[in-house]
Amino acid sequence: MFPDIRPRRLRTTAAMRRLVGETSLEPRHLVLPMFVADGRTEPWEIPSMPGVYQHTDESLLTAATAAVEAGVGGLMLFGVPRPEDKDARGTGATDPDGVLNRSLAALRSELGDSTVIMADTCLDEFTDHGHCGVLTASGVVDNDATLERYTEMAVAQAESGAHVLGPSGMMDGQVASIRAALDAAGHVDVSQLAYTAKYSSAFYGPFREAVGSSLEGDRRTYQQDPANRREALHELDLDLAEGADMVMVKPAMSYLDILREVADRSPVPVAAYQISGEYSMITAAAANGWIDRDAAIAESLLGIRRAGADIVLTYWAAEVAGTLS
Repeated sequence: MFPDIRPRRLRTTAAMRRLVGETSLEPRHLVLPMFVADGRTEPWEIPSMPGVYQHTDESLLTAATAAVEAGVGGLMLFGVPRPEDKDARGTGATDPDGVLNRSLAALRSELGDSTVIMADTCLDEFTDHGHCGVLTASGVVDNDATLERYTEMAVAQAESGAHVLGPSGMMDGQVASIRAALDAAGHVDVSQLAYTAKYSSAFYGPFREAVGSSLEGDRRTYQQDPANRREALHELDLDLAEGADMVMVKPAMSYLDILREVADRSPVPVAAYQISGEYSMITAAAANGWIDRDAAIAESLLGIRRAGADIVLTYWAAEVAGTLS
């Protein structure tokens, strides 16, 4: 005879559920993506991402300080240049006085080593064509010419004070090229969070509004096909061999299977990015009264952690960290 087996015994009270919970969500797991825009005199709320702002230089420091005080693990910074400052090679990305590098320096000066300051290492915000790299005469992204720009951008960001660089363009060889450039410039302690599996997703739309993207067309020749799983593991092996310190799956919620496999295979910390479209869907559904906002946010983040993410980039990082502290 089998005993009276009742798994529900371990669900009877909140204290019991807390005691046997398998997955935790803590402020240190969360990274807040932030946007800083050149030329703004007031923070601007992004229409497709209610509650998320393009910051001014001043409001960026205020919001960043509040997030760090709430206990977030880090900040990921994106720069938004003026449209007239964009060009074909994204030269604003390497300008020490450009919006991103200037803001990185300000954050490092204000916050020091009290948090982990991360920089988006990609050209798309800075190019007038909106692609993540340098284009050939025929309009195709030139992988090797783009790597040259990435290495220049990486050194500029390191010199501005970034602790971690996030090469997100999905160019072949980007991690190795950036590592070599950083080491040659003496920035041996600056880390890379490699965007290892970044898929060509339909959920990036609000982000493109957030950064004022100039993109026409798509990025399917360099971002991964949503149909592919093995390719992500191949990219993981390559990034690890090239020296990635951490790896990323993006988006998170539609790719939890990929996240699980990457986490099972990776010897380095694994991040996942709950992207703009995922944020906006939950926000819109909650605004219409269709779901419980706070419960849905918590469940979505716990699901990403359960799938294997050590680090979660989410626009709710500061808010959630504040509730968990």
